[in-house]
Amino acid sequence: MPGSVRDLTLFVAVYEERSFTAAAERERATQSGVSQHIRKLEDTLGVRLFTRSKGQVQPTPAGDALYLKSIDILRLYDAAKKAVRGYGKGLEGQLVVGLMPTMTRSVLAPALARFVADNPNVAINVIEAYSATLTQQVRAAEIDFAIVPAFACPPGLSSRLFLRTPEVLVSNPSLGLAHGTPVRLAALSPVKLVLPGRPNTRRHTLETYCAANGVSIERLIELDAMLATLDLVARSEWMTVLPGVMMALDDGTQHRVNPLAEPPFWLDLVLIEPAQRTMTAPARSFLSQLEAEAQRLNRRWTGGVAAAAGTPPAPSGRGRGEKLTRRRPRRRPRPDAS
Repeated sequence: MPGSVRDLTLFVAVYEERSFTAAAERERATQSGVSQHIRKLEDTLGVRLFTRSKGQVQPTPAGDALYLKSIDILRLYDAAKKAVRGYGKGLEGQLVVGLMPTMTRSVLAPALARFVADNPNVAINVIEAYSATLTQQVRAAEIDFAIVPAFACPPGLSSRLFLRTPEVLVSNPSLGLAHGTPVRLAALSPVKLVLPGRPNTRRHTLETYCAANGVSIERLIELDAMLATLDLVARSEWMTVLPGVMMALDDGTQHRVNPLAEPPFWLDLVLIEPAQRTMTAPARSFLSQLEAEAQRLNRRWTGGVAAAAGTPPAPSGRGRGEKLTRRRPRRRPRPDAS
């Protein structure tokens, strides 16, 4: 573009005012400064834009043509300023986060919407994958953090407890289970279960739970596709077991959701991040949104009828960043001195 936006702004002012003095007053500039900008614009374009005759400033045909185009340019520039002005709040930077379907189905969207509204100038990329893939990506420092089921944390990673949520049975409404009511899975045996493949961290714990509690599995399908799993359950007698936080918004229409009881079955989700890096400000802010939304949804299972599934056991160990609450010893009443 020939000349700067300031050159064009002063040119338009001279054109409309037909006066260098009036243009200078309008644009809060000096007359000599306006003259220098117009001269620079004329030198750049190689053509006269104004003529001065008998104290009057008149545009040349070239000036008429440039004025029409300058108005369009300045209008677009004004629109561009208004468009980016909304990005001038909150944090800035880039963020790459890894989440399992457990987190993306119900937790992600509201947390992401709030984060983007508060921090519009952060470029965010959310990668959905299962725990093994996400763990490798965190160790390689390809993503800022991930949320995965608890596991033995290898060197190179830092972890802490993110959320404890109950495992829930998900079934077709035609099977007649009362939505939200705790169930004993062994009482429904033999069952047809859809489970994740063996590389998935949850597969071993699910099989261990079934074996330890007398759950007879009639048939088993390995399916590492969450949408297909839910669709199959909604269309058939196949059941699956999923984290409660993932199913907290279901109302029983497509799927019946029942916390496992006798005994209850809890899943620990942990935050993992590269051990050698500190979390960026955008990552910390987004993580706080995820935690708040996950805890809000998880309350669906920590009160009411779902409480019959059992109280969550205390964590076996504290992760980095967790606080340990100490109870003060109860004081015995002093003997009556009267």
